[in-house]
Amino acid sequence: MMAQAQALFAPRPRRLAEAKHLGAFKFLSLGVSHAGGVRTLNEDAFLNRADIGLWAVADGMGGHDSGEVASALVVEELGKVSAFGSAYAFRHGVCDALMRANDTLQAMAAERMSGAIGATVVALLVHQGHYACVWAGDSRAYLYRGGQLRRLTRDHSVVQALVDSGQVRQDQARAHARSNVITRAVGAHKALELDSVHGGIQPGDRFLLCSDGLTTVVDDREIAELLIRPPLQGAADRLLTKALSRGAPDNVTAVLIGAELRTGGGDALG
Repeated sequence: MMAQAQALFAPRPRRLAEAKHLGAFKFLSLGVSHAGGVRTLNEDAFLNRADIGLWAVADGMGGHDSGEVASALVVEELGKVSAFGSAYAFRHGVCDALMRANDTLQAMAAERMSGAIGATVVALLVHQGHYACVWAGDSRAYLYRGGQLRRLTRDHSVVQALVDSGQVRQDQARAHARSNVITRAVGAHKALELDSVHGGIQPGDRFLLCSDGLTTVVDDREIAELLIRPPLQGAADRLLTKALSRGAPDNVTAVLIGAELRTGGGDALG
């Protein structure tokens, strides 16, 4: 099953998908992924389900081969999620899928008698003109709207906790010695803790989901500059090229989703 999941959901660049029946909007989306400039194994995975309005990035952790297994499993479980008639049911289905992945990874780690096998995850779902973002770890979601970039997620990491407590300035976070230490991930603990945000969608919105392999070498200001020009493929290529030009010491994955107006409206994903 895992091999099938890797084959089905393996990161492939330049795959443009279009959602056909998502209320007032249509969505164009694509994902790019690269092992980076240092590592030979890509432990990231992404999901591009524009057909139902669900996208995700997972960044594996837990050793040479375990991270790849973990991220593939997270994406496999999310890939089983179906379209739902209500926003609440859709979000509940996504969370259930992540809980199942958490249980499986916990069992796998126990069977191997190894440390945690896990993956960070960030997922975006859209329903009838609204979005919800669900995440655990330091993979991020951004919303680019009207020339402004806004980070939708807040890292579950040791450094973010230090920033929140005032012990470290935000501009020092990326260079901090513990910048790669996360406090939440799918599979890391027996009980999975997820955070979520939600809001309305506007025509022209662009969402970016990415692993920390991008954000550790490209800052938010630069991301905004690279997202400003259409089309989506060009923006995705620019993000990847910028990360690789700076050595990309980690795997780099980005999923871009663009919203265009159709007709209609709908209920919220709150």
